[in-house]
Amino acid sequence: MTDLFGIEEKTYTLNLGPQHPSTHGVLRVLLEMDGEFITKAEPVIGYGHRGHEHMAENRSYVQFLPNLGRVDYLHALAYNQCYCMAVEKLLELKVPERAEYIRVITCELNRITSHLLWFGAYLMDLGAFTPFLYCFDDREHLLDLLDGITGSRLTYCFFRFGGVPVDIDDDFVAGCRAFVSRLRSRWDDYHNLVTKNVIFINRTRDVGIITRDQCIKYGITGPNLRGSGIPYDIRKSEPYSAYPEFDFEIPIGTTGDIYDRYIVRLAEMEQSLRIIEQACNKLPDGPIMAEKVPKRIKPPVGEVYQAVETARGEFGMYIVSQGDVKPYRIKLRTPSFANMSIFPELAQDNLVADLVANLGSIDVVIPEIDR
Repeated sequence: MTDLFGIEEKTYTLNLGPQHPSTHGVLRVLLEMDGEFITKAEPVIGYGHRGHEHMAENRSYVQFLPNLGRVDYLHALAYNQCYCMAVEKLLELKVPERAEYIRVITCELNRITSHLLWFGAYLMDLGAFTPFLYCFDDREHLLDLLDGITGSRLTYCFFRFGGVPVDIDDDFVAGCRAFVSRLRSRWDDYHNLVTKNVIFINRTRDVGIITRDQCIKYGITGPNLRGSGIPYDIRKSEPYSAYPEFDFEIPIGTTGDIYDRYIVRLAEMEQSLRIIEQACNKLPDGPIMAEKVPKRIKPPVGEVYQAVETARGEFGMYIVSQGDVKPYRIKLRTPSFANMSIFPELAQDNLVADLVANLGSIDVVIPEIDR
């Protein structure tokens, strides 16, 4: 290819990944470069494919429960909840109020762990190490709390069809309240370290802008959507579980750049603290499992769709039952797959130095894309 002056122009290809720290998993991005500028970016997925949807067809409903914690390992409880709610719809099971409150508390704690990990790891991608230590210091307190009742620190499989298997006690509630106070006392540290940091501001402001039209075009959800100014959150738009009982806001951005997506995730953690605090204060008494939960889960013939708001956006589960102990078909609508689809457009004509900043700001979980 030659330009107007007859000088030959050459582009070259560059592989980012599939094993690269900033891809946060086995993602390969095939780049076509013109000097320092990206002319084309092609995500190559499938390196982490485990066939979860197909595995669902070869397992009973109960046996498939642990799989959901491996799809999005950073917000496993939201996936766990979505699956349980979908099967409960098929079985027409009513979950006790106390169990719904426990689900909300643990899901919001898990949401904060996900955002804290993104926060710390993303700043490391941009070259800042100190925020990572702060984030993981706070995150450890949460993991200890969740470990105490779930027995896990990452790939949770805590909820059951009809409720939860373990009740929470006064010590757990006290631990939640202590963490709420702790994290609120850290906001000034986070803002001084990152939000007001001129290097971070220059790396992220007016970079990687996602417009409202692009959000609608690609089906983007979660903080990436809200960062572009669209206040869509399934906990408010299509309320489920005990969320209608709580007062919380939906943080949104203005320009849809990386800085807005950062601010939205930071503000979401405060909203999660509000939900947890209210749930602990209003925690009802009563059973934690529904009455007459069948020992053999065999839903009637039918189909159902259930969606929840995860740390990355809308996760939807579509189940087709033919009256067997195994689902006939399960289809997962994962937010990272839709969110990642905008990346080629986001990267094109930008500097390679901004590639990692753009990719990290989307907050993808690779097994969620490959599933």
